[in-house]
Formats: sequence, C-alpha cells, structure tokens
Amino acid sequence: MNHRERFHRIFQFKDVDRVCDYEFGFWTETIDRWHREGLPLEKRDNRGIELYLGLEGWDCLEFLPVKTGLWPVPPTSIIEEWEGRARMNDGMGGIYLCTTDTSSPPHYERYPLKNREDWEKIRPFLDPDTPGRIPLNWSEVTERYRDRDYPVGINVGSLYGWLRDWMGVKGLTIAFYRDPDWVGDMMDTLMELWISIIRRVLPYVDVDFSSWWEDMCYNRGPLLGVRHFEEFMVPRYRKVVNVLEEYGVKIHFLDCDGDISALVPGWIKAGINGMFPNEARFTDSYELRENYGQKVLLMGSVNKMALIQGEKAIDREIERLTPLIEGGGFIPMVDHRCPPEVSYSIYQYYLRNKRTWISRTMP
Repeated sequence: MNHRERFHRIFQFKDVDRVCDYEFGFWTETIDRWHREGLPLEKRDNRGIELYLGLEGWDCLEFLPVKTGLWPVPPTSIIEEWEGRARMNDGMGGIYLCTTDTSSPPHYERYPLKNREDWEKIRPFLDPDTPGRIPLNWSEVTERYRDRDYPVGINVGSLYGWLRDWMGVKGLTIAFYRDPDWVGDMMDTLMELWISIIRRVLPYVDVDFSSWWEDMCYNRGPLLGVRHFEEFMVPRYRKVVNVLEEYGVKIHFLDCDGDISALVPGWIKAGINGMFPNEARFTDSYELRENYGQKVLLMGSVNKMALIQGEKAIDREIERLTPLIEGGGFIPMVDHRCPPEVSYSIYQYYLRNKRTWISRTMP
C-alpha cells in the first residue's frame, strides 16, 4: 500500500497496513537545543528535519505551488534592532515588535488594517489575476503530479485568522459590530480569490486534500461568538468547499489551536471535516469522535506535555490514544510544534515507540 492509498483509506475508516507517520514540526528553540544534542547542524527547518528523521509529513507533505493569500507579499523592513529584538515595518502600514532569535508572535504597535481606506489599499494584493500566483510552467508542474504515489494538498487560507493578523482581535471584534458589511466584504474578497484559483488549477491536478488555517480559539473557547461564526464564516466556507468537491476533494483539514469544540459543528456543516492539531489540554478528541462519529477526521491529539514529562508519560499517552487509532480516521502526532523542553533523545524515544504503535517498520 503506498502513501497516497494509505492516506485515503485512513480517512475513509478502512483497514490499512499501517498509519501514516506524521509530526507537526518544531520550535526554533527546540532545533537549537537538538543541534547541541546531536541533530546535524545543517538540518535547520521543519521539512528538512522531518525528512532526516524519516517522517512522512506534515511539513514535508507536498502542496500545490500556488499563492492563495497576499500577492505579491509586501516587503518587510527593520526600523531598529537591539538585544535580540527588532521593530519592524510589515510593508502594509503596520509596525510590530518581534524577537530575532526565538519563536514568538509579533506584538503590533500599529495594525495595518484599521478602516475601509486601509482595506482599499490592501485589496489589490488579493486580486486573483495578479501574475505569479500560478507558476508560469504550470503544465510541467501538473505533469509531475500525474502518476504519483503520495498525497498532495492545496492550501486555501483563513477567513478570521488573516483578518485578525491584519486588524488585531480588538479591531476585528469591533468591526463585526460596527460595520458588519465591511467584514462581509473582506471575507467575500478572500472567498472569491480562493474559488478563482481553485477553478484555474484543479482541472489539471487531482488533489487529495485541502488545508485551512484559523487560529481563532484560545484555551477557553473561540475568540468570536458562535452566532457570528455561523453567520459570517460557515456559508463562505461552504461555497469554497462546494467548489473543491466539484473536483473530487473530500478531505478538508483545518488547523486551529485551543478549545475548538464550540466551532466544530459549524465547520462540519460547512464541509470542513478534518480537525488539527487538537491540543489535548483543551480539545477532547474522544469527545469529538463520540459527538460526530465518522463525520470528523482527526490529526494530532498527542499531548506535548507527555513528551516533556518523559518516557513513562509517553507510554501512557500512546496507551490513552490506542482506542482512537484503532477506530480509524485518525493520524496521531504531537498536538503542536514540539517544544524546547523535549530533549532530542526523548523525541527519538517517542518516535520509536510511536512507530511500533502505528505498525511502521523503519529500514
């Protein structure tokens, strides 16, 4: 059974020879630590490290080389830099602080998108007809994918997450109440961009899954009320998923951290049937399976805290998730980027034991 066949059979709840061996990458500080502990220095990014460790995904999976977000990407520049920190111009009118040698989200002093005038400056970067969104040698790209034995995805995008990045949680929340038509217009622009690109590329490539990103939850639930989520986002997701399904794409995975349980019904209604990475401290994967059965597909769910705690905790975590993996529709992986508290040797212990668990024999 090849990788592509295995991928589909898992998410069709069918018997497989083994489960796909995926992980969700590593923080910069983790990579720095592992270099001191034996990881070759030339292995510096998630894809390269995954391939070195013999993993099959997530970051080393292939996605169509098309641009579904801002294009061209506005150039950033350094305003000032000091002691591991920098003040940056994001190229869109925003200014943020960031660290230069560690993993941390940017702290915006001024968001680029504050009003409709700002939006009209940004909107042209979401024009589906801008040259460069699709490779000029598209026919060569599609030829390479014809008789493959591995899954290929298409990155779609984000309705809430991108707007939140451009406006901030507060700015976007206020916009939902003060100017909901404007929020709808921005989301329509994104939706129309994705549909246009999908219709231009999917007639020529059989894609196995779509990938979405919506970091819109924290440890106690969503950042947006469920009513607004259902009104503004679910119908737009549905329109995009309908187009994807015209081309035979039936697996749709969405990446959202935190407690996602309140939003899962809406995502499923919209046709987005895959939840990932299902942070174990906040989202109960067994509860998702019990509530939605085979309507929901799962990736992740391995509590990163177990790896921090060591070998016995890893063994217990594998035992905890065994009934879930036996039920199908599930690929286990650590429920976020692997944190720097996990040593290289412990991570290797985890991989060895996980591979026994998923019945993968390494050469």
